[in-house]
Amino acid sequence: MSKTILVVEDEESIRKFVKINLERSGFTVFEAPTGEEGVEIAAREEIDIVVLDVMLPGMDGFEVCKTLRENYPSLGIIMLTAKSQDIDKITGLEYGTDDYMTKPFNPTELVLRVKSLARRLEVDEHDDSMLDFKPFKIDVYSRQFFKNDNEIELTPTEFSIAKLFIENPGKAFKRDEILNHVWGVDFVGDSKIVDVNIRRLRSKIEEDSSQPSYIETVWGVGYRWKSKD
Repeated sequence: MSKTILVVEDEESIRKFVKINLERSGFTVFEAPTGEEGVEIAAREEIDIVVLDVMLPGMDGFEVCKTLRENYPSLGIIMLTAKSQDIDKITGLEYGTDDYMTKPFNPTELVLRVKSLARRLEVDEHDDSMLDFKPFKIDVYSRQFFKNDNEIELTPTEFSIAKLFIENPGKAFKRDEILNHVWGVDFVGDSKIVDVNIRRLRSKIEEDSSQPSYIETVWGVGYRWKSKD
């Protein structure tokens, strides 16, 4: 699992500590003390995952996330938030983060989160399948998602959710089941992360996300992909 990680964190002690732990796990790590420098590194280097603090001088984490997501849709992003600021978690997810962790955090857990996200980015060279569920198609090898043959840019998490649904049309998934499939069984966090990602996915694939035709809400349970009539 050879991935390149960018750590954007203004507190040098935290940044260095995170870098050391990620490098011990076999990752190549770049670091940036500001959002502006982080964006510059992402443009210059082939970055797979960004560990991004919310509170940064100048360009804050939300602005950085928005910029990176617009320019690099397939980039994995984990946001670091203050423990007491739940609104930061939701805002970060709305901007397109794949995961979040609250400070102070266990470095071992952060490494596990990075590994989990890295697995979502992996391409199986032996899987050349094309999932076809009209009007959608998923190219599993290239990790591309199409509607009516037009490509729709999805984040790694959105892609994994869409793939899970299309592979299991009509099956109702509980939020915990989606968490286990997409984020991994070791994920420790709020199940709201599922709802926010579903909302983002609906906004990209539905004609009217307020009245979804494909991703149905199963009240009291979770979500399902509407099977063909």
